[in-house]
Amino acid sequence: MYNDLFSVGPFTVHTYGLMIALGIIAAYATAERRAKKKGLDSEKIIDLVIWCVIFGFLGSKILYWITILPQIIREPRIMIESFGEGWVIYGGILGGILGAYLFCRRNKLDTWKYFDLAIPSVALAQAIGRLGCFFAGCCYGIETKSKFGITFSHSDFAPNGVRLVPTELMSSAFDFLLFLALLGVDKKKKADGQVTAAYLILYSVGRFIIEFYRGDLIRGTVGPLSTSQFISIFIFIVGVIMFVARGKKQNLNN
Repeated sequence: MYNDLFSVGPFTVHTYGLMIALGIIAAYATAERRAKKKGLDSEKIIDLVIWCVIFGFLGSKILYWITILPQIIREPRIMIESFGEGWVIYGGILGGILGAYLFCRRNKLDTWKYFDLAIPSVALAQAIGRLGCFFAGCCYGIETKSKFGITFSHSDFAPNGVRLVPTELMSSAFDFLLFLALLGVDKKKKADGQVTAAYLILYSVGRFIIEFYRGDLIRGTVGPLSTSQFISIFIFIVGVIMFVARGKKQNLNN
């Protein structure tokens, strides 16, 4: 796979960056369309997306730095050298949620309604973004003899010439299915906030399982678990509590 799509003089378009951009655009388009159907302020969506993207990138980078903190303590310059690479998706999710919360509070919007509006689009953006991981060869899987494995030949991240589990494609497919599942939850939810809770529950389970097949050890470990698996446990618990609590609160208000 090739991460460099094409170049014009000194300017190079990277497939990974292009997929991230397309994911953000798709997230905005679907959220704006659904906002109009729900009678929410669709003109606020572009600003909401910008806040989520900024806080998401910051959260992703900060959590990555935390995973390599011992190295940073030894060589502080690593923070600057790694600024353009190295991201942790859970940091991006948590950062994006914080950005959305602050935006809603600042604009006096119903936080739970806008969370449930935006969160399916987040899953869609992740699905498209994971295709960028596939082209770049990052977030690669463990070695396999399966005929469904993939072999990289020009990756700067994955080992080349070795058949690997296609964890990038697995993650992308899962996120696409998650997007559709959340749209279904949105139609049947009993209270605002339950779509967001469902995302936390389902994503954490899917991520926990796929992590067993990941081969890039740079993402860090906590005992026998990867950093993402460790975080997934807490995200799952928070999601379950949130789903139940929001439903009970709605029942009390009825």
